[in-house]
Order: sequence, then C-alpha cells, then structure tokens
Amino acid sequence: MSPLGSERHAGLLRAWHLAVLRFALTRDNADRLGVLAIANEIDRLGHQHQVEPPFSFFRRTSAELCAAMMRQQTANDDILSRYLAQIEDVRLHRALSAALGIPQQEPDSTKKRIKPKHDLWKGLPSRSNLSRL
Repeated sequence: MSPLGSERHAGLLRAWHLAVLRFALTRDNADRLGVLAIANEIDRLGHQHQVEPPFSFFRRTSAELCAAMMRQQTANDDILSRYLAQIEDVRLHRALSAALGIPQQEPDSTKKRIKPKHDLWKGLPSRSNLSRL
C-alpha cells in the first residue's frame, strides 16, 4: 500500500471514530447515517472491481454500535466497552467514554510504565582505572 493510500485509510478511520463520537453525543438520525456512510466508504476500499461481495466489517460494526447506543441497556455496555478498548488515541478514548457514559478505562498503551533507573555509567570502569588498562 502506498503512503498516500495508508494516509487515506487512516483519515477515513479517524473520520469514522469522530462520526461515532458525534452520534454518541447527539443520537440524531442524520449523524447515524453519517457513521454508516463513512463505514460504507471504508468497506468499499479496494473492492471496486471485485466480483465477490464487498467487505462489511465497518457497516456491521457501525450498525451494532448505533443500535447499542440507542437502546442504552446494560447488556449493550459490553458492545460499547469492546469498541472503546480498541481505541488507542487517548483523547478520543476519553471523549467517547464520557459521551457513552462508560467509566473510563485507559487503553493499554497509556498504562504507566515502570521507568528504569538510568545509570549511564553503570558497568564502566572509573577514570582512575582507565590508566591501568
């Protein structure tokens, strides 16, 4: 895939996440249709001239997410939590978590890492020992 193609894919994916966020905030049918339109565009990438049925992951996922947001039942929290767990962008994760009313759980990439003690000179001979080497 060319760098231009991957940038387009990344841009569409970000637009899809933002459309999901917008729908989560407004619950408006026009915003739901926007989510589905972007999902359709993503699913069509690379399948314009193929005979087999097009990829439909994003359309299915979008329909499932929108339905879960509209129903607002505890059983749907699992669907929404799984979606949130896949979002690596911290700001987007926080915004969606707040919009969906789901307690915030940071994505794995933002968990605090134990910082190693940086002892740059550890294991090296001292200067006084250099003249003897």
